[in-house]
Amino acid sequence: MKYFVGIYRIVIAFLCLAWTSVAWGETSYWVYFTYETNFLLGLVMLWAGIACLIDGKQPPAWLKGVLTLYILITGVVAATLLPPANPATAKYVFGIMTNVILHRVVPILAVIDFILFDAHRRFKWHYVLTWLIYFPFYLAFVLIRAHLWPHSGPEAGGNPYPYGFIDVNKIGWNQMWLNILMCIVAFAIMGLVIFLIDRVLPKKPLIGSVRN
Repeated sequence: MKYFVGIYRIVIAFLCLAWTSVAWGETSYWVYFTYETNFLLGLVMLWAGIACLIDGKQPPAWLKGVLTLYILITGVVAATLLPPANPATAKYVFGIMTNVILHRVVPILAVIDFILFDAHRRFKWHYVLTWLIYFPFYLAFVLIRAHLWPHSGPEAGGNPYPYGFIDVNKIGWNQMWLNILMCIVAFAIMGLVIFLIDRVLPKKPLIGSVRN
């Protein structure tokens, strides 16, 4: 079973890395939360998958948990806040839109991996707070980049803001900070849900058994 888990995780890694590869040609795409989280998850899943196959050390629980949280956020935000991708302007890899893989398929596969294949009861309570550290750094990157290069894209017309809810030019600073506060609260709640699920599930993986 460990070989199945290993291959499953390597498949996730392949999806993440292959479908974020378009950002290497258009570097402004790295400002998208979607591309950053999927690329990082791809690296960690590659680590986890190889570790399964060679009976090596798995990624730390904190790291696996934080990327599970943020890829889940990627999926939820895409499903609830973002407009559908325009097939005419969307990016494709192997004939499949990047949005389909990065917003839908990968989040679902990653959550399944967390529930079925991870060992549980490894998360500490303060992970719910420390998992939030990535988001402020991401926002700082977006805002500083937009200030220094206001026409750098990747949005239409050179707009440097990747998402409408942080587009200062359209919504103003007050609304942007309110949106950010709401996001942080929502992310903390989602982190708490992941933590509680981890505490409820059996300590050993539901399927398979790998070294942690």
